[in-house]
Amino acid sequence: MQDLISQDECCVQYNIESSFIQALGEYGLLEITTVAETTYVHAEQLHELEKFIRLHYDLNINMEGIDAIAHLLSKVQNLQQKNNYLRRRLLVLGDDEDIV
Repeated sequence: MQDLISQDECCVQYNIESSFIQALGEYGLLEITTVAETTYVHAEQLHELEKFIRLHYDLNINMEGIDAIAHLLSKVQNLQQKNNYLRRRLLVLGDDEDIV
């Protein structure tokens, strides 16, 4: 079974409201799981949760803004991966001129 951390524990640890975690789940930004009426956050998503906490609580960005930022960051990451792939292909093909 995956490592799960209770929503209540996250709220205490990060000093946030449970409604914030619920909203992240509703927007599809965070995968939450409910087992026996207890809501859990997947441990591998804590880094994402911390990023969303900073955006919301430190920068006062609302949920719609966080959703847009997450979408754009995902696109940037995908473009960077594609760029790296294409650079490697160019190197394999021997066309290493002007690859920066």
